[in-house]
Amino acid sequence: MQQSWANYGIDLHLELTGSRIRAGLEAALRDAMRTGRLEPGIRLPSSRDLAADLGIARNTVADAYSQLVAEGWLEARTGSGTWVTARPAPAAQPSVRAARSSAALRYDLRAGVPAVSAFPRRAWLAAARTALGSADDIALGYPDPRGLPELRAALAGYLGRARGVIASPENVIICAGFAHGLALICQVLAERGGTAVAMEAYGHLLHRRIVAAQGLRVLSLRVDDRGAVPGDLGPADSSADGGPARAPRSRSPAVISAVVLTPAHQYPLGMTLAPARRNAFAGWAARTGGLIIEDDYDGEYRFDRQPVGAMQALAPEHVVYAGTASKSLAPGLRLGWLVVPATMTDEVVAAKETSGGINGTLDQLTLAALIESGGYDRQIRQSRLAYRRRRDRLITALRRQAPDVRLTGIAAGLHALAELPGHESEADVTARAARHGVAVDGLAAYTATGYERGPALVIGYGRPAEHAFTTAVGRLGAALAETDR
Repeated sequence: MQQSWANYGIDLHLELTGSRIRAGLEAALRDAMRTGRLEPGIRLPSSRDLAADLGIARNTVADAYSQLVAEGWLEARTGSGTWVTARPAPAAQPSVRAARSSAALRYDLRAGVPAVSAFPRRAWLAAARTALGSADDIALGYPDPRGLPELRAALAGYLGRARGVIASPENVIICAGFAHGLALICQVLAERGGTAVAMEAYGHLLHRRIVAAQGLRVLSLRVDDRGAVPGDLGPADSSADGGPARAPRSRSPAVISAVVLTPAHQYPLGMTLAPARRNAFAGWAARTGGLIIEDDYDGEYRFDRQPVGAMQALAPEHVVYAGTASKSLAPGLRLGWLVVPATMTDEVVAAKETSGGINGTLDQLTLAALIESGGYDRQIRQSRLAYRRRRDRLITALRRQAPDVRLTGIAAGLHALAELPGHESEADVTARAARHGVAVDGLAAYTATGYERGPALVIGYGRPAEHAFTTAVGRLGAALAETDR
């Protein structure tokens, strides 16, 4: 005999096999607990309800429960029902070496993640209550692939006010972060017949893979102390503050359809794209019909300089502006936005529909309410102050412990570039840091093939919890003060 049942209180499916009903029930429950489908702390249905679901005698269920209580799998609490107490068999343990390595790296100073412990939980909860209280039934149905109109309108207003972006709700498209937005734009470029995308030679290597995955060739642009070099786009741009059009070794005659830039704060080197070069790139786009994809990943975070507006305002019909809530709130929200030229909005929306990457409505409504209430601006200001303090503590600690290390790119953003003495190697320094329990990346992890600067570390000061930050920085300073010579 085989019976299947689903108890809708705990959504658990069991199969009873064999002719002995009680033995079959006991075996099914043991198996569910042993494999972890019934976890410790779950309350089982009453013997009456389970008997009704299975179509068997209540005493049979009660006897099975009593047996499992006696074996230690279950606990009967007077007036509170029967609860799972047994833990499933432990999974295979990692090797001792892997466990020690994982435990040793207690402090994470890798770039790219904000202080998620500073997420504004109360403000988010208040905004969620407001959003749910005012949401109509339509908002809870299948969402518009462009994103909810409430959030698109709120973002258009915020980006115009805070970043100088020229936007209307009609050309704002919600996505799941920059990587998702980049994939959508590149899909459209490929469908239009594009063949190549130029990217800064230093940046997030995942973004290069995303471009390549759409069948587009990735070409590299040199980066110097004024940002990306527009002269690498071709001889016609050689007069535009980029110096002569000296091409890198990977130079190809392939036609460039788009350029990906981080103009507000180059990632990870940290400089701001010089005004003349901004104009040069915008001129290239207008002259050739090319596209600029502006990654404004931490444009709100500036410390020792005047605010730098978005590049999009120079050529709104040739620039896709991309921003996210990943650094301002938390990466786990998976909320980002594109401000797209009107000539490609429909194509990007179509690409998003076919990708299946539709954002949840509740988080969109909540973010819209947070922006409209001023809570988003308050979070940015508070975070800016907190990150500036962390940056200052990093500067002070490394000047004291490792005076030969030069910190650059520190006027804005959530990371610093630590230029190492010429005799050091990034691999040796990161290994020493690991021995001190600190995870940190070398610049090589962000560098395209064929390009090279001096040895450096990319130090993120967002990840550690506040109580651990001083220790993390101190341990990194100790590692930098050592030598392998």
